Order: sequence, then C-alpha cells, then structure tokens
Amino acid sequence: MNTVAPATFLVRKDALTEARWQATALVALVPGQVRLAIESFALTSNNITYAAFGEAMNYWQFFPTGEEGWGCIPVWGFAVVTESQCEGVAVGEKFYGYYPMGSEVVAQPARVTPAGFFDGAAHRQALPVVYNQYMRCATDPFYDAATEDVQSLLRPLFITSFLIDDFLADNDFFGGGTTLLLSSASSKTAYGTAFQLARRPGLAVVGLTSPGNTVFCESLGCYSRVLGYEQLDSLAADTPCIYVDFAGSAPLRQRIHSRFGQLRYNCSIGGTHVDELAAKGGSRDLPGPRPVLFFAPAQVKKRVADWGAEAFGRKLAQAWQDFTRQVTGARPPWLSPQRHAGRAALQAVYQEVLAGKGDPRTGHILLP
Repeated sequence: MNTVAPATFLVRKDALTEARWQATALVALVPGQVRLAIESFALTSNNITYAAFGEAMNYWQFFPTGEEGWGCIPVWGFAVVTESQCEGVAVGEKFYGYYPMGSEVVAQPARVTPAGFFDGAAHRQALPVVYNQYMRCATDPFYDAATEDVQSLLRPLFITSFLIDDFLADNDFFGGGTTLLLSSASSKTAYGTAFQLARRPGLAVVGLTSPGNTVFCESLGCYSRVLGYEQLDSLAADTPCIYVDFAGSAPLRQRIHSRFGQLRYNCSIGGTHVDELAAKGGSRDLPGPRPVLFFAPAQVKKRVADWGAEAFGRKLAQAWQDFTRQVTGARPPWLSPQRHAGRAALQAVYQEVLAGKGDPRTGHILLP
C-alpha cells in the first residue's frame, strides 16, 4: 500500500510536454464517500488521446485539478478501498475503473450492486456513464488476478475497438468502403480494431504506420497489408475506402482526402501524433466527407437498446476472450507488460509515450 503523501500528476492542457506532480491534501470523507488507493494503471497512446481531446470531449472534467490551465489525464487500472463511509463498499475491496494519474481518489458510490458502483459525484453527473462505472473485482467476469496488467492495457482500448468495428458494420461500411485505412497501426486500439475487422469477409484492412513499426504490424497477421506513411501513394487513387484515423495527423488526413476520390467516411478516433493534430487545424477545406469524431458511449447506448444489456455484455466478453487469447498466445506475444514503480518513473514513461517512442510490444504499467 502507498504510504507516501498523496499526489496527482498534472499536465499543461495547451502544452502536454509540461508535466509535474502536485501534492494533494488528505480530505476527510463525508458520509457516502470512499477513499481508494490506486495500485496500478496503464499508460498508452489512448491516454494521450484523452489529453489531446480533453477540451472537445470533456476528459479534463473527470478529475478537476482546481488549477487554471492544468489537467489530470484519466487512466484505467485498479484501486483498493482504504477508507469507507459508504454502506456496501468495504475496506480492502479492489475495483477496476477510470482513475486519475495519481496515488488516490475519493469517490461517492451510487447504485451500489454486487457488480460494483457508479461514481455519483456531482461534477460527473453530466459525463458519459461508461466512464463512471467501477467494477468489483470479486464479481467481475472479466477479472483475472493473473492478467491484471493485460486488462488495464487492453480492456478499455479493446472495448473501443469492438465498438468501432460494430459501428462501421452497423452502417454497412458506408456504402461500399471495403478497404479500411487504419493510421497509427501499431497502436493497441488500432490493431484491436484490425483484429475485429479481419474476421469479416470481403474487407481489406490496410495498416498505415511509421517505417520503424512496419515489421511489428506485419507480424500481427491482422492487416491485409501494411504500408509506411510514405508508401500511401502505392494504393490506387480510385480505391473505395474508409479512413479510421487513430493518428490525428493533419498532414496525413489532408493527403488521404486529396488522394482518394472514393473516400466514403472519415472516422476520427484519436490523436497519437500530438505535434500534427488535425484537431488544432487542418480539417478545413478538405475534399470528400467531413471527418466525424467517433464517440464510443453513443454506440454502447445504441447496442444496449438494440440487443439488451445482457446480450451486449456476452458479445463483448466473447470478443475480448478471443482477442486476449491471440494477444497473449502468439509467439512472440503481441504485448508484454512492463511495470514501472515510483513517480520519477511515471514522469519518464509519460514523456516516452507522449513522444510516440518505444517498442510497440511493450505495455507500460505504472505503480504510483
């Protein structure tokens, strides 16, 4: 258990390379609240996307810092209850969920069930419910103590991958976009999406990546073809296609829209190329379809309405099992978790992930 004074990792909202630890006061609980010590969490390019789209998608609002211009990036991981003033949530229980980059968090459990609870804090009421749910590990069907790190790294990303694939299929691939162009193809959300798409007949899934990650992407076997960004022109300009944009690069977006006259849809997902973000400009006057930001909670809501919550959960769980079996069973494995302890280590890993550096097979787990 963490015995040092609590602290939160802050980043400048308009200059993500500027980051620091901020000591936080130990706030006394009021009735209905619980204190959770954060044991571990994953740090991936997905978290960089949360920061890059923090204002547009309200990610900064989950864990407000109280400091003008500074935000706390949300992460997925595990925490243990160290103090409870809430009936039905006991000290010592472990929960999987959405946490701040820091050492602890105070939550206000609502709708407490054997499965877990939702954070009922006032500032989170208008935020997407999918991010407010905390799963009790003792009853969570996804939980396996032996694979905690893989769950932190891949579970939230794969849910997004599952939903992107489902959204595109639900829209009949926008009238014939049978070639899917996935940027940042080495990222976990991208190759999770490729894994799902590759199971559908008649689709060509093309991974776009930096030259240094080409061999890795080819080794996964879920891409029909892997191209370096500089090889984009090797695809025929009249290819009916859909662009699934994980990179968020304005120059790449411009090239794709300018080259492919039969671009059927631009599904904007993330911002792994922070220095080239299309969100900061570069989306105006594009030929072809307007880029549309994908919002996973909207597709969850639709499918729960279509299928029912139980059927949705079964489909997702089966897809997750198939995916993690492939990820961990491949030789070499697609992903090897690497643990880093301490605040200095977290700061170093954050800068590495922000810069898009490192081995794509490595998954970073932080122990604050």
